[in-house]
Amino acid sequence: MRLGFVGTGTMGAPMVGCLIDAGHDLTIYDVRPDAMTALCARGAHPAEDPVAVARSSEVVFSSLPGPSEVEHAALDPSSGILAGLRQGSTYIDMTTNSPAVACRVAEACRACGVDALDAPVSGRPPTMTVMVGGDETAFAKCRTLLAAMAGNIFYVGRSGAGCTAKLVTQYLGYTNFVAALEGMLIGAKAGIDLGVLAQIVPVSAGASRTFDNIPRSVLPGSFTAGGTLDIVAKDLQLACDLARDVAAPAHLGLLAQDVLRRAQAQGWGQEGFPIAARILEAMAGTKLRASAREVPAYQTEDPRRGRT
Repeated sequence: MRLGFVGTGTMGAPMVGCLIDAGHDLTIYDVRPDAMTALCARGAHPAEDPVAVARSSEVVFSSLPGPSEVEHAALDPSSGILAGLRQGSTYIDMTTNSPAVACRVAEACRACGVDALDAPVSGRPPTMTVMVGGDETAFAKCRTLLAAMAGNIFYVGRSGAGCTAKLVTQYLGYTNFVAALEGMLIGAKAGIDLGVLAQIVPVSAGASRTFDNIPRSVLPGSFTAGGTLDIVAKDLQLACDLARDVAAPAHLGLLAQDVLRRAQAQGWGQEGFPIAARILEAMAGTKLRASAREVPAYQTEDPRRGRT
């Protein structure tokens, strides 16, 4: 099938790779030409802008930094994806996006006879999870394409529902991370061996996948696991905005936002998000560190590095 992909960065590039491996013909675009080089060497065709991608494709995917980038790439009247898509084609956005923006894009697509799906992801291809909102018939037609990139695929509901599901998971994950840091600091201040505590938590009521970033990245002092601080802060902001829009409580989110914003103010936005631990360490007057021999070996490497 002739496919297009706009945004071949950290997440987009491996997704394109999966689609190439599945035998599809890819036309791609990224604002940074060097981000397309390796994929073009594998047979993808470079385009000058999103509209050129769309003109060559039956289905166009995008994976972009956030809502404003999606609106521009999809809806710009001269260079946007929708300007080049033919009636009966499909646009699938895999960005962690605002549900409101996803709905606006979907409405614009419907007016042009184009199917639209919001399909944000968690994890990394080819085993990642995809959460899909939009028309269920369109989802059924595209499921095989999604399966080339993902191990878990969920249809959530109408347009915007995929984005909502993703923001809920981000809210849960990163508020949990801040809570886990605070718990570990309580242990540190009380004199508990952090290497032992890091082994106890995963087999106790405090267990979570997000906690694993602490022994993996915080205790060694590397702060490298996961996505960047700026991306995580953006996602948590979107989740808190959604909570406000639907009149749901988000007290923990506001507290976690404060920690992340303080870390951004230190100039750490492009560092791995666990660097936010340094803000809480400063508040507690102690550091969360353990020697390599004390950190559980199975938690020192992150096969999901780059998760967003």
